[in-house]
Amino acid sequence: MRAWIPDALKHRLLGGLRRLDPDREIVAAEFDAAWYLRAYPDIAEAGVEPLAHFLAFGWKEGRDPNPRFSIREYLNEYPDVAKAGVNPFVHFLKSGAAESRAPRPDLGFRYDIIARLTPVEKRVAQAMRARVATQGRAVLDAALARSRGGLRELHVTFSHDDYSANLGGVQAGLQREAARLAELGRDHLHIHPAAPWPVVREAGESAPLGVVWNGVAVGAFTGETVAGALRSAAAGPADGRSFAIHSLLGHAADETADILAAVGLTEGFFWLHDFASLCAGYHLLRDDVEDCAAPPPDSAACGICAYGSWRGRHLAEHERLFRRLKLTVVSPSQATLDLWQGAWDFPAAGAIVHPHARLKARGPAPEVPADRPFRLAYAGLPVPHKGWPVFRDLVQKHADDPRYEFLHLGARSVPDLPVRFIEAAVRPGDPLAMQRALEAAQADAVLVWPLCRETFSFIAYEAVAAGCALLTGPDSGNVAAFVRDGGHGLVLADETALARAFESGDITALSRARRRPMLHDLEFSALTVDLLRETRPA
Repeated sequence: MRAWIPDALKHRLLGGLRRLDPDREIVAAEFDAAWYLRAYPDIAEAGVEPLAHFLAFGWKEGRDPNPRFSIREYLNEYPDVAKAGVNPFVHFLKSGAAESRAPRPDLGFRYDIIARLTPVEKRVAQAMRARVATQGRAVLDAALARSRGGLRELHVTFSHDDYSANLGGVQAGLQREAARLAELGRDHLHIHPAAPWPVVREAGESAPLGVVWNGVAVGAFTGETVAGALRSAAAGPADGRSFAIHSLLGHAADETADILAAVGLTEGFFWLHDFASLCAGYHLLRDDVEDCAAPPPDSAACGICAYGSWRGRHLAEHERLFRRLKLTVVSPSQATLDLWQGAWDFPAAGAIVHPHARLKARGPAPEVPADRPFRLAYAGLPVPHKGWPVFRDLVQKHADDPRYEFLHLGARSVPDLPVRFIEAAVRPGDPLAMQRALEAAQADAVLVWPLCRETFSFIAYEAVAAGCALLTGPDSGNVAAFVRDGGHGLVLADETALARAFESGDITALSRARRRPMLHDLEFSALTVDLLRETRPA
């Protein structure tokens, strides 16, 4: 935890410490000031001299002096240094290196994830402490009165957050669903927890619900207020109404069913965007690092996982939901549906596979020189559960290898990694931004190596549409199935096999010059609207 010192006091102290610190000279030779300012932009904004800041305060706040040394990992690995209370970087330079101590003990990125894992109990307690002001019934009544069609063809959706204010795969899908509803002139009510919740709620755990009406956020209300307002506004038959549950996170089963009952709805759709219906660890990652494939909830594997004791809650609440409603399960991929159906026997009314996108062949990709370096790209946010550390390790190992070139396409770059960064961010008004960027970059392959089983990977489809091959592991869910079924690249046994493919150069068999790939257009679905039996023509 960073030690807090008032900024004004820091500024007064730094001037003197800059001149008097006896360790300044030894540290200066190894301190990377430019990297420090990029890694910690608040220091750059404050206009203080970076080395002086590091020596006086930075190391105590866990800030690293360069990308090759980790303050936190050094202290974790060597408790004698932590007990001594000395600057660990100074210790390393003066004696640690001579004692063969590692500047960045390599315990692997999975160890780092586990070390940072916040207990579920703490996350739930934080959610319960959130204070969100709720509004009265009159506000919601007034909003519902501004209807596209008198709520005769109302469509109700539930998810974990406000799709109109947040970005992500589920949100993008809901935006497409909402856009199609608007074209059809149908009313759309979206309900989400007003403050984030990491788990489903049980009876007795009250929390305000956020309401989005026809694409506009209305405010936060109690569940009783939402049900009451709907009961009054939606008089008449419910034949033309529909609903879809995209996520139950932050919701309670009975409250959800009661809201739907207020508009006469019991039959609808339940989407498998993740595996929250099987476990609070909705990625099915044991302790956020290892695929678990949803073993029996009383198994020893669940007993040692941070999410194990919360799994019963999720199974019980979803079972309650399926018993109160007649739900057709919709999965974006067959691999996801197979795992879900094999893990638990929910009383579903039926099951459908409905992909979020499909490929439509457009024509051959432009030819590239046969002798150019093999271009490997990583597309998206540089986060561990999407496989960034695996890509980073390949880059660091082969940075000087003339056979390879590495690209990172995303919304933000990572300092001091020898890759070519290309800005690309998918937004509501530009859903093809990543595909265009990959196509322009002419990457040979994209590494899609998630730690978790993807229910559907937009990155994988965007990459293939842009003419790229895919590299993935066996536990990547929809990605591995997509690669195998379509011959879109390689499914490698593990990270060791991936490393060997680059060491040997075998990976270059996937180069564009050898494959001569096709380009494709992406045809996106409108999610639930595609499945509704009765919709008026646009």
